[in-house]
Amino acid sequence: MPDSAPVSRYPVPRLEEMPEDIRARILKVQEKSGFIPNVFLMLAYRPEEFRAFMAYHDTLMDKPEGLTKAEREMIVVAVSSLNQCQYCVIAHGAILRIRARNPLIADQIAANFRKADITPKQKAMLEFALKVTQRANEVEEADSEALRALGFSADEIWDIAAIAAFFGMSNRLANFTSLRPNDEFYGMGRG
Repeated sequence: MPDSAPVSRYPVPRLEEMPEDIRARILKVQEKSGFIPNVFLMLAYRPEEFRAFMAYHDTLMDKPEGLTKAEREMIVVAVSSLNQCQYCVIAHGAILRIRARNPLIADQIAANFRKADITPKQKAMLEFALKVTQRANEVEEADSEALRALGFSADEIWDIAAIAAFFGMSNRLANFTSLRPNDEFYGMGRG
C-alpha cells in the first residue's frame, strides 16, 4: 500500500525550496536507500534544527568505536518502543534488522527485549537505557559500576545514556508531529 497519509501534521517543504546543504543531504540518503525517510522531510520544516539534530544524531550513531552500530540501534528501538514512537520503532527497527543481519531482532526488542535473542550484556545495556529514559533522576554510580563489571567502558556508558536521551527527545518530536513511517521500512532486512 503506497504512502497516502501526510508525512506529518506540519508542512513539508519542497526539495527545491530547501537550503542547499539540506537538499544535498536528503538526495544523498535517497540515492543510498532508494527513498527519502520522512524524518528528513519533517525536520526540513525548520532548517537550523534539522542541522543540529542531524549533527548530534551522526555523532552518536556513526562512531566506529565502542558500541556496535547494531547495539546503538537496539537502544533506539527499546527506548522508542517504551515511548510508543511508531516512526522510530519502524524506521530504526529496519536499520537494526540490517545492521544485526537478523530479521527477528527488532520485533523481539520492541515487544520485550528481556526475552529477545540478545546477550545478557546487551539486556543490561537496554535495562540501563530504559532507566535513563524513565527515571534518569534515579541513575547513580552503582548503575555505571554494574555496566563496567560487564565490560562497558565509561565512554560506552555515556553513549548508552546519550542515545537514550537523544531518542527520548526525537520520539517526543515524532509523536508531536504525527510523523508517519515510510512504507519502505516495513520490509527492510526481513528476507
